[in-house]
Amino acid sequence: MSVQHIFVLMLENRAFDHMLGFSTISGRDAETGQPTQVNGLAGNESNVFNGSTYTVSKGADLVMPADPGHEFTNVLEQLCGTGVNYPSGGAYPPMNLSGFVASYVASGGNNSPGEILKCFLPAQLPVLTALAREFAVCDNWHASMPGPTWPNRMFVHAGSSGGLDHSPTNQEIVEWETIGGFQFKAGSIFDALKKNRVPYRLYAGDDFPMVAAIKGISLFDIHHYSGFASDLNQGTFPYSYIFIEPSYDVLNEYRNSTSQHPLTDITLGEALIKETYEAIRNSPLWDTSVLIITWDEHGGFYDHVNPLPAVAPGDTQPGSKNNQYGFTFEQYGPRVPAIVISPLVPQNTIDHRLYDHASIPAMIKAVLGAGPLTARDRQANSPDHLLSLQTARQDTPATLPSPAVTAMAPALSMAVMSMAVRDLSTVVASRPDETADQGTLPVILNSALRQDLEMSPADQRMQILQRVESIKTREQARQYLAEVQIKLRVHRAARGENE
Repeated sequence: MSVQHIFVLMLENRAFDHMLGFSTISGRDAETGQPTQVNGLAGNESNVFNGSTYTVSKGADLVMPADPGHEFTNVLEQLCGTGVNYPSGGAYPPMNLSGFVASYVASGGNNSPGEILKCFLPAQLPVLTALAREFAVCDNWHASMPGPTWPNRMFVHAGSSGGLDHSPTNQEIVEWETIGGFQFKAGSIFDALKKNRVPYRLYAGDDFPMVAAIKGISLFDIHHYSGFASDLNQGTFPYSYIFIEPSYDVLNEYRNSTSQHPLTDITLGEALIKETYEAIRNSPLWDTSVLIITWDEHGGFYDHVNPLPAVAPGDTQPGSKNNQYGFTFEQYGPRVPAIVISPLVPQNTIDHRLYDHASIPAMIKAVLGAGPLTARDRQANSPDHLLSLQTARQDTPATLPSPAVTAMAPALSMAVMSMAVRDLSTVVASRPDETADQGTLPVILNSALRQDLEMSPADQRMQILQRVESIKTREQARQYLAEVQIKLRVHRAARGENE
């Protein structure tokens, strides 16, 4: 039986040990068939900071009190220790994993330095744990580079970040649009799919998914997640590759998002995972589908495995445009969780093989014939090897356990609740006077900008670019996003689409 539909759900900012390090999952080795266990925590891993020792501990808070740093320099400190510098164009420094606590304190975690070493118990993540036990858990899947969200997400879409080794600024995204969008030398996986006439579909939890910032993605490609389950049960569903983004609620410190960003209740993301799995599992597509669930990068959380050297994509050089730190891309980032789900995957499989986000375009090449794009995804292991059964299993669960019940996230359809499109005209931006050039907000603005340009007459292009370039504060960002949201609603109504 062959796979006809590849689904990918990518969440935010969680390390493998933080999520599954204390899961004690055992099962069958994907390569050898022998009994094995996930490469988790012994319980004595630690960091020393200001003379105090902080050890990994069982039981993490569902909402972090502070957002751990995960920009290039933050990750450098986490992996290599305080005071270490990266030599532009050179080798990544030796790693000792000693700087996680110091980095977290510098990011605002001084009231609880050991928070960054807390790891979830299986009972806190019943949905993720159930899927890891029921299908295949990959315990050697790494972020594609030791840095932030956007470069890592680009590796999913292009086997490269186009040389970008940092979170972009508003000025950068406007510069990209003056030349028609962010450029990949070999294009994106969506370009390759179009070239090979392989249909794809994008689902988003809110109006401004990050994937919309990629050149070639049209607002016509993007569909709201609220229609996901019903779409799968239509008479025909011709799409071979389906990428799903959560909601972000970026102007409200991610508080109501399903992304599993550290500042939101993690159970909201658990509900999204549950609803996504159950929608596919209970659809006519299930027997010929695979769902990959992973996280874009480790988000500053502790993981005990030293990332290995990587093959550079080869499409850019250190010091080229977008390459702020002279990074060579010859180094993976820390591990992130990854689950491969399909009725063609044997139950309770553990895969120790090396993967990174370029393994997704590698799988698209192996299964759908589109690609490769760069040297990175050309050499990346493809998880299609995990689809080893000749016939679909009949024992896969139709439903998963409910997420943990919390005061913030009661036992109801939390993903649907939080993924309803928020009216940004009524939102009060957190820290309104603070700069908009932080974290993922410029990427969200880039998503809005590209959709705005597509909806607007050509003679308004320069005016729109100048408007976005003038955005300096979070409140100004909110105002612009609210205006584009209104345009999108009018546009969708004209197309006969619901929110």
